[in-house]
Parts: sequence; C-alpha cells; structure tokens
Amino acid sequence: MSQPNIDLDKLIQKVAELKKSGTVDLSTEEDLSIAIMNLISLEEHFFFSAEKTGKTDYFDMLSEVREMRKSLLAKMMDKNEGESWCISKHLLAASMRMMEVGTKLQTDGKKEESRDMFQKAYEAYSMFWALRLKVIDASGFKKVAEEEKPWTYKDIVSKLVNCCDE
Repeated sequence: MSQPNIDLDKLIQKVAELKKSGTVDLSTEEDLSIAIMNLISLEEHFFFSAEKTGKTDYFDMLSEVREMRKSLLAKMMDKNEGESWCISKHLLAASMRMMEVGTKLQTDGKKEESRDMFQKAYEAYSMFWALRLKVIDASGFKKVAEEEKPWTYKDIVSKLVNCCDE
C-alpha cells in the first residue's frame, strides 16, 4: 500500500501542541476508541439476539447502548465535519470485526491469514486516528477511492498514539 504524502514533522509538532495544550489525551482517547468499538459490537449483538430470540427487550438495550456510543463518539469526533462522524464509526467497527476474524483465523492455525487480517484491522484503526487528529479530512477518502489508491496511517498510530506513554 502506498503511504500518503504527510509531513511527519508537522504532524508530530501538531500532536505535541495538542498534548501540551491539554486538549487531547491520546492515551485516554485510545482507551475510549476501544470502548466505542465494543459498544458498536454490543449494538450488533443486541440486534441479532432480538431477531434470533424474538425478544424485543434486546432492541431496548440496543437503543441504550447506541445512545452511550453516540455520546462517547461525540467526545472524539466533530459531528458536523463532512461525513467524518459516520466514517469514524465505521472505521472503528470494521477494525474491531477484522481483529475478531484475525483472532479466529489464528486460533484455527491460519497464521498468515490472521496476520493479514490484523494488518488490515490496524490500517483501518490508523485511518480513524488520522481522521481524529485531522491529518486528513473526510473528503480525502473520496479522492482516494476515486484514484483507487489505498491509504495507510499505521505509522501515525505507531509513533504518536501510545497508550503506554502516560
């Protein structure tokens, strides 16, 4: 996959400014992003449980979890910036599902396939962070899709979003 043209020095400076200003705690936000992933998965499970059992109480729980997910995602994403809100939600959901598929493949002894799936999960998660940190905007995704050139932002996450750096 091709790496986008990103001035890494400017990016590092931007993140340093965000950390210094106290407007972004990347360690906490990384934890929050994982929590949001799990809430999205819960929404899916409540839906399927309701349909499989015919018990509509699951839909009520789905609604409660959805409201929780929306309020937490709002802490991380500007709801009025193009389609970045929905894109971020879907990037997190896709990343979580690919992690789960990768884990199942690994359990089945399909290590090469699992590593490929884990790589894709990390790329989707990295794209979320690129969007969150405004390294890109939502319109950039459309341009990439039109040009059929994939984006990778894993270096951004690897170098800048470190949950162990408190």
